Amino acid sequence: MTSKKTPLDSDQGQAQSRRNRTKTVHRSLVEASEAQDAALLARELRTSQTQTEVAVLVVVEFTGELRKRKQLTAAARLARAAAIIEAGEEELADDAASTLDFDASRAEFEELARSAGATIAATIVQRRQRPDPSSLVGQGKIDELVAVVASTNASLVLFDHDLTPSQLRNIESRLPCHVIDRSQLILDIFARHAKTREGQLQVELAQLEYQLPRLAGRGRAMSQLGGGIGTRGPGETQLETDRRKINLRIDHIKTQLDAVRRIRHQQRQRREAVPVPVVALVGYTNAGKSTLFNALTEAGVLESARMFATLDPKLRQLQLPSRRKILLSDTVGFIRNLPHTLVTSFRATLEEVERAEILLHVQDAASAMREEQKTQVEKVLGDLGVSSKPVIQVLNKVDLVPPHELAHLSNDREAIPVSSLLHTGLEQLLNAIDAALVVDPVIESRFRFPQSEGSILASLEGGAIVDEKRFEGNLVFLRARGPSSLLERYRRFRERSA
Repeated sequence: MTSKKTPLDSDQGQAQSRRNRTKTVHRSLVEASEAQDAALLARELRTSQTQTEVAVLVVVEFTGELRKRKQLTAAARLARAAAIIEAGEEELADDAASTLDFDASRAEFEELARSAGATIAATIVQRRQRPDPSSLVGQGKIDELVAVVASTNASLVLFDHDLTPSQLRNIESRLPCHVIDRSQLILDIFARHAKTREGQLQVELAQLEYQLPRLAGRGRAMSQLGGGIGTRGPGETQLETDRRKINLRIDHIKTQLDAVRRIRHQQRQRREAVPVPVVALVGYTNAGKSTLFNALTEAGVLESARMFATLDPKLRQLQLPSRRKILLSDTVGFIRNLPHTLVTSFRATLEEVERAEILLHVQDAASAMREEQKTQVEKVLGDLGVSSKPVIQVLNKVDLVPPHELAHLSNDREAIPVSSLLHTGLEQLLNAIDAALVVDPVIESRFRFPQSEGSILASLEGGAIVDEKRFEGNLVFLRARGPSSLLERYRRFRERSA
């Protein structure tokens, strides 16, 4: 028996078919819209990644701090005098020395901004007796800054000083763009150059520790409870919630860094099973440490004029003239007013400095501020507790030093002049490392062993300096100088003295 469709059933079927077609069209439109939004978002992300931010720099010098700068060593005063004389001045007055300091500080901050990828639209300079408690620079300079930002269409204002949370809040309330102080700028550069998982964790830890005290008062939403039916009553404010989340994240990162530190300790124990000492390169940022590292080891690591281009430590084996082998470590560069959070957060990276037998303090010989930069590096080394380690002073970039100044540098017997770019002075540096190294000392021994022990002969010729060798019958007589770890390995073949 077959059923017949009534006109009512036919109308309902057609209506359902129209609804299905409508839903299909609507779904297609939604998918097309989502795809278009995704394409627009991807385009915006690509644009934001390729566009550089236009920044206005604010550089301030507080004249009340000049007394500290006048307390310099004799070498620092001589370096300043040479810089002023080269510039055409006859005498080094106090205001000229202050200008030299201030100009060097401003140039360094501008290089920091370029290293972060910013395009400098303008630099505002101010000298004042002491910082303004509410805005660091005073209301008059803030009014000038507002006008400069409006005329340059800047999207960023960079301060060459650390800002307190209240100062940052007050300045941002007057400006239509983002405000970043010196510490946050350095953290951003570190975040750009962190490639390893360890480096990324260390940067995130430093950023969170920097942000934690700056959460207070950033808008009313940070200090209000939820509103509406069912949300009234006791509960966490948004500020407390954010603080709790940041503290939990900080604890998690510290746990991961402890795990990294344990792995590094295990690797170091395996290295220490074979006596291979570590020699660490330290110095001011952009002093040429990576270029020197490549010149000595041919490692091919990144060489860049940008500040903090090297963040993650590099280790390469190097053989000294005495045939002893060392591990050369390239570490992150230091800078004046380095944020304390960076020193504490990057202890896992700087452990190679703490474990090193010798430190090579690389300095830019062509810099007029070399003595001040040296002082800043020594200050950070003191914070790390390694200032008592043997230090070899290395004057890099001597190819950029004028001849009359190069003669003055050559008189400094404690420093070794080198040019990493031209590969000059490297042999003298290696000899200095050899002389300063006390681990696995160089000894001299005489050996007598059968010619059938060819492996011993090959080992001694490869790892020691053979001064004398002769063959008598089936015996080999040999006098060698080399690391005690190698020569003591064959002490059973040592020739007894008569």
